[in-house]
Amino acid sequence: MDQEETATAGAGLADAARAVDVSKVYGTGDTEVRALDGVTVTFPPGRFTAVMGPSGSGKSTLLHCLAGLDRVSGGEVWIGDTELSGLSDRKLTLLRRERVGFVFQAFNLIPTLTAEENVALPLAIAGERPDRKWLDRVVAQLGLGRRLGHRPTELSGGEQQRVAVARALLSRPTIVFADEPTGNLDSRTSAELLGFMRRSVDEFGQTIVMVTHDPSAAAYADRVLFLADGRIVEEMDDPTAEKVLDFLKGLGG
Repeated sequence: MDQEETATAGAGLADAARAVDVSKVYGTGDTEVRALDGVTVTFPPGRFTAVMGPSGSGKSTLLHCLAGLDRVSGGEVWIGDTELSGLSDRKLTLLRRERVGFVFQAFNLIPTLTAEENVALPLAIAGERPDRKWLDRVVAQLGLGRRLGHRPTELSGGEQQRVAVARALLSRPTIVFADEPTGNLDSRTSAELLGFMRRSVDEFGQTIVMVTHDPSAAAYADRVLFLADGRIVEEMDDPTAEKVLDFLKGLGG
């Protein structure tokens, strides 16, 4: 593939993202909750990682801290060669806009904008125009070509989520974080979306970190991280739905 068509700006770096001894604490004293407890993990470029664990294990908290949506209580979070804790709110916002893509379970589309306007919104906010060739390629891969002029209420749930994925990929971020992206989708639409995310890693060189509770979804990833009580307790390479389900049964997930 042409180097200009690879997705990640951080492909030349050792890690797309990493956490070093990260902790996240909510509350104090008797009400203290340690959502993350000394998490250290790396995310190599061009890899698809799933994050799993029981409810309350810290998986969504980890995702939000890695993406710079939440500040850590201790430790370090890096996106490429940039450590996040030293950034001002303004610089952190710029980094998220330019180097991080995020896919929410609830889509988070603007109802008054068309699908194409929603896809291009982060670039529009930055005063930039999308690369038309790249936009057309992402839209074609996601099967949205005939739906770009429609508003979210005119799209199915699967189409709305594909718009959200296109939006996350358009800036060719260093890394894409996806929080339960198939949670509101039926099994067929989920498989289509996960298949595209897999291809975006294999064909575009994208790096993806996805929180999921679904062993079948995790099987699309290159590896699975399992969390319990705010800590990584296991890592599984080349997962299958059966292997993931067996491990979760033992974990209580």
